[in-house]
Amino acid sequence: MITVVIADDHHVVREGIALVLQQEEDIRVIGQASNGEEAVKMILDSKPDIAILDISMPLLNGIQAAQKIMRGGFGGKLLMLTQYDKEEYVREAIQIGASGYLLKDSIKGDVITAIRKITSGETFFSPSISKLLVDEYFQQLKRKSVAKSLPQLTPRETEVLQLIAEGLSSKQIADKLFLSVRTVDFHRANISQKLGVHDIAGLTKYAIRHGLVKV
Repeated sequence: MITVVIADDHHVVREGIALVLQQEEDIRVIGQASNGEEAVKMILDSKPDIAILDISMPLLNGIQAAQKIMRGGFGGKLLMLTQYDKEEYVREAIQIGASGYLLKDSIKGDVITAIRKITSGETFFSPSISKLLVDEYFQQLKRKSVAKSLPQLTPRETEVLQLIAEGLSSKQIADKLFLSVRTVDFHRANISQKLGVHDIAGLTKYAIRHGLVKV
């Protein structure tokens, strides 16, 4: 029997998922939570095989709740649920250790498949999320390729340079790459020193010249 806890602040969404799951003989919903704090306590107490967490919840959002759950020794699988297909949310979920990322507009058709896949040790991402991950993969390949033509910069420095050229602040870069602002500033200083370019306009021109950003 696959046990599941559903955490979402919308009662209709929780009941909708539960209704779909209860049609399966080997899946049982053992709890429903309406906010992040309630979800953490319920999941750590009941230890379900699968925890379905909505990204947007009061008190603790899904990401914060997932972090607490994992720190609490949760041994099951995390399936993140959201209406957003934003890259930063997907990256955060993966870094936390989520096995799946399901969009709310595909719950009815995909939640059973998602649960069965992650229970068997696979991962599951809604189709649009899978495309996002593929696009990000090719972006990484591009950055690595460009980095080879800029041997003086590390791949991370190349990535930071690209984001500087795209107009992001150190805080925005830190949030996007899951780094501290201090680390980003350290990379910026190294980039400027290595390239001999010490202003944003110059760094942007350098990035454009080497194909890191489009104009």
